[in-house]
Amino acid sequence: MDEKDHSHVTSFGYELIRDHVLTSILGKHEKDILYWAGKELARKFPLYSMDEASSFFSEAGWGSLVLDKTTKDSAFYSLQTVNLPSSGASRSHRLEAGFLAEQQQKVGGFLTECYDEQVKKNGVVHFQIKWDLKSIK
Repeated sequence: MDEKDHSHVTSFGYELIRDHVLTSILGKHEKDILYWAGKELARKFPLYSMDEASSFFSEAGWGSLVLDKTTKDSAFYSLQTVNLPSSGASRSHRLEAGFLAEQQQKVGGFLTECYDEQVKKNGVVHFQIKWDLKSIK
């Protein structure tokens, strides 16, 4: 099997798990559980800086992550999903949001949350990472 065939199988397998199995198993708690799972993934795969997040997202097959802007207590990212199948049109991106929140919290040292909003037209998901400058983790 050549590399191209292998990546197609991996993409299909990922779609099966992410868009069908997890949704079925997690039910109404899917978004909350995926968020905390993303935070756990961040603890197992720590980044040294948020600059590494784009590379991690690409290697994980989550898509192309771009930092749009930062403020004193927030960062705004856009994620261009990679070949999101029609079955993934309603996919929750709370896994990715939890991952970003935990990485920022570790790097910045402040309590952090991440919010996501999918723009369905072009497959872009926007994330706002917000940290509390009055808190120290």
